[in-house]
Amino acid sequence: MTFQVQDLGTVPYDQALSIQEQLHSEVLSGETEPTLLLLEHPPVLTLGANFHAENLHHPVEEYEKRGIQVFKSDRGGDVTYHGPGQLVAYPIFPLDFIGRDLHAWLRLLEEAVISTVFELGVGARRFPPNTGVWVEDRKICAMGIKVKRWVSMHGLALNCDADLSPFLWITPCGIADYGVTSLTAEVGQRVPVNEVKPILTEALRGLVSPS
Repeated sequence: MTFQVQDLGTVPYDQALSIQEQLHSEVLSGETEPTLLLLEHPPVLTLGANFHAENLHHPVEEYEKRGIQVFKSDRGGDVTYHGPGQLVAYPIFPLDFIGRDLHAWLRLLEEAVISTVFELGVGARRFPPNTGVWVEDRKICAMGIKVKRWVSMHGLALNCDADLSPFLWITPCGIADYGVTSLTAEVGQRVPVNEVKPILTEALRGLVSPS
């Protein structure tokens, strides 16, 4: 399967969701080819379909005072944080190429991230039963997907050069026992989002269109 890439820069969460929904309709109808959206969000907490209120440590108003929007999302998973310095990737892909297998789709996304961070000098792994990509017991990439009529939406959020302090104000993804990390924290020097975008894109191409 081939796909096009749209680099949206920094986009508010609700606007990005509208773009996803429009693309989903176009990809489903065959009007548009599969599309990978690459972007960053302004500070926002998204509450997934499996959100539990106790995973917000403060009232919603307190987050908003700190400049962080709180948004209910229809993706899978619990609460997570998005903000500048975090690479968000939303593949709007028909999943026929992977046998319409949701677990295989998540494992493919994880593999793309593991390959990406390895290219940047960071060894990462899966950490079952937890979804996402981890460096030892620190999560570097969160994942939450939705599939409608076997076309994917939402995707992954890879901490590149992100401020990690907002993760302390929630229980990220509902997992209390482990922390979060970023490429910058692991490498010991800044790893900007724009450096990571082409590496992740090529990793995905290699997995969805193997030679």
